[in-house]
Amino acid sequence: MNTMDRLIGYFNPNAALKRSIARTKIDILNSGYGNHGASTSKKSLKGWRSKGGSVKEDIEDNVPLLRERSRDLYAGTPLATGAIKTLRTNVVGSGLKLNAQIDYELLGMTEEEADAWETKAEREFSLWADSIHCDAQRMNNFYELQQLVFISQLMSGDVFALLPYIPRVNMPYDIRVQLIEADRVCNPGKVYQEKDKIVNGVEINQSGEVVAYHIANIHPLANNYFDKKKWVRVQKFGPKTGRPNILHLMEMERPEQRRGVPILAPVIESLKQLGRYTEAELMAAVVSGMFTVFIKSNVSDEGNPLGSASEDVEVVDDGGEQSYELGNGAIVGLGPDESIETANPGRPNTAFDGFVTSICRQIGSALEIPYELLLKHFTASYSASRAALLEAWKMFKMRRVWLANDFCQPIYEEWLAEAVAKGRIKAPGFFHDPLVRKAYSGAEWIGPSQGQIDPLKEVNAAAKRVAEGFSTRTRETVELGNGDFFRNNRLRIIEERLRREGGLTSVAQGSTVEEKEEREEE
Repeated sequence: MNTMDRLIGYFNPNAALKRSIARTKIDILNSGYGNHGASTSKKSLKGWRSKGGSVKEDIEDNVPLLRERSRDLYAGTPLATGAIKTLRTNVVGSGLKLNAQIDYELLGMTEEEADAWETKAEREFSLWADSIHCDAQRMNNFYELQQLVFISQLMSGDVFALLPYIPRVNMPYDIRVQLIEADRVCNPGKVYQEKDKIVNGVEINQSGEVVAYHIANIHPLANNYFDKKKWVRVQKFGPKTGRPNILHLMEMERPEQRRGVPILAPVIESLKQLGRYTEAELMAAVVSGMFTVFIKSNVSDEGNPLGSASEDVEVVDDGGEQSYELGNGAIVGLGPDESIETANPGRPNTAFDGFVTSICRQIGSALEIPYELLLKHFTASYSASRAALLEAWKMFKMRRVWLANDFCQPIYEEWLAEAVAKGRIKAPGFFHDPLVRKAYSGAEWIGPSQGQIDPLKEVNAAAKRVAEGFSTRTRETVELGNGDFFRNNRLRIIEERLRREGGLTSVAQGSTVEEKEEREEE
């Protein structure tokens, strides 16, 4: 307290105390972020009213409405549909394919033995994955299930997969994949003593670990008034075997989050408003394209009075006598004392495209999709277009790794355990040592290639990387065409031999690059 405050305090202690408290508040507010983002005195931030909450208040309580609006946008807004399908096509494509990669050194195997084991495992997995029998509903094969899982997670925020065993004729493997839509995992209707430990159908224990999920037998939004709603409690892991009973695919934003948020959540308002603007501009353009001639007559029974459509008029609705219609070059008669006034809507709007592009840039930034890719409109230079694709592929690869780790790999490991247990695949020590089991379960999941804007430049760059040792032929084959180098190499050997035998090429022409270089030096 300074001299002035002490003097005021001598005559008015209450006023001096208020001055001291006010000065302390100013010191606090004007330090660090108090001068910037946390300032409450700046005019630009004074009116900013924000209220923070826990994960439950900020996310969990809003997820159901976000989910419904996200689906509505997907169903009726082309830009939202295109964004989700663009992600699906580039991340999953026709499906992530298994490439078994066991740790043969740990297992004491030679490279030849490891290659033979991997080939057999891939062949056996294809027997199960290529068939619709892998789906509990017998609707999709494993690769189509990947597409459905990914698009559902983007649209709803999360999706669930049960792994039941269902024997079927002519299928040696009994494990199945049963997908559960996000809405069906919800709070049970009956009251639990520890209801605060169950949020949106996800149950946790005292330490915060997710232990079970509560699944409704019917969809909560279904118009079913006769079936009684019941819930099944599914433990996340089997208590004896530790086997995963259910897979929960979601993207977390905050610690202690239990349910996922739709990818469109941050741009729901922008997409909805843009959709409304697009519909309004489209209707205005349609109205502007209509040209209707009105004839005013003193005889009321001639022509078609206003409110009744002629044969050339497109009926927009069946609203009755008071329904006003326009037509393409239609002629409508007016009754006595009736007149019409017209307005020029001024369409098409020349500013429409620029405005939509500007909003799409912001939406693309939030979704990590460059607007060129979002709109499928590449008008920039090769370098700019390639930079946009490379930036997008950082995100595509990240999501592909996520899908492989959370969906493909766990299912493959459960399938492999069944294959080993039934003796269709030999894997000594698989069930006795977790390290050995991990060594046998190693795999990578290969998805669609990035594609090229200029194939010649891309191939030359790939050849240069291989020549300098920065990459391998196997990797570049996958990146350029999603192929298999070893299979291509074997086929090339056969092709070149057949060409030589058929007289289409000489031995010298079919020689290796090194041999050609040696001949050139000679």
